[in-house]
Amino acid sequence: MLDLLHTFLTVYRAGTMTRAAEALGLSQPTVTAQLRTLEGRTGQPLFVRGARGVTPTAAADDLARRLDGPMDALAAVASGLSGSPMAGRTLHLGGPAELVSTRVLPALAGVIAAGTDVRVRLGLAEDLLAELSDGRLDLVVSAIRPRRAGLHAEPLCDEEFVLVAASPGNRERLLAYAEDLPIVRRWWRHVLGTPPPKRAVLVVPDLRALRAAAVAGIGTTVLPRYLVEEELRTGALVDLMPTDDPPINTIYLATRAANRDDPRLTEVREVLLAAGREW
Repeated sequence: MLDLLHTFLTVYRAGTMTRAAEALGLSQPTVTAQLRTLEGRTGQPLFVRGARGVTPTAAADDLARRLDGPMDALAAVASGLSGSPMAGRTLHLGGPAELVSTRVLPALAGVIAAGTDVRVRLGLAEDLLAELSDGRLDLVVSAIRPRRAGLHAEPLCDEEFVLVAASPGNRERLLAYAEDLPIVRRWWRHVLGTPPPKRAVLVVPDLRALRAAAVAGIGTTVLPRYLVEEELRTGALVDLMPTDDPPINTIYLATRAANRDDPRLTEVREVLLAAGREW
């Protein structure tokens, strides 16, 4: 019976049969069969199957509430006996390409070495948060504060923005992430109190590409300081207007509220939050 309840809670938290089967290390037909057995024992349907996953019934919500504490406590005991709670599991992580590649993945080196497989989705925050809500992701590093129901978020780190170029002479040519100059506009209004120039000579939706273009002397752009620390240190880029009050954006670490206390994710969350305090 414990196996059936564990399978149920995993499906409930994952939101899809496919993700639950992967997390459990079982085939999808086995997971389906276990759920049907449990539904037969309870005498009530627990999920409504849909094209994008499963929707819990009121009976499933009630059962999940009663199982959350006891099943997580059992998982914690088991993880203490077998080592890392994520060992042998696959973590599905989403986030912005630049921050994930430069900060997040290096912070997960120990977790991966301990036996956790990681699969990464890179993209825009709203798209990734939708996948988190749907159960296709476990954790999302988000550049915006999640507002979706059912998601839990906590501050991970702050990113500070800086106006940079290879030399002061490149100030007139603007490089941007998007046509509407979202990052550039924020810096200009915060620091100078005026709108930015209306048009960029180069638009590319990759901050690392903007960094390379700035280093090549193509023009001026606004980037997170963490992304240009080395270039500022070596002189490849210049901080064109140092300020004691730079614009700052808070980065959040988001998961589904139902998974907040899942010991398998708590370990990874704690690793990332500890790393974020150093960033």
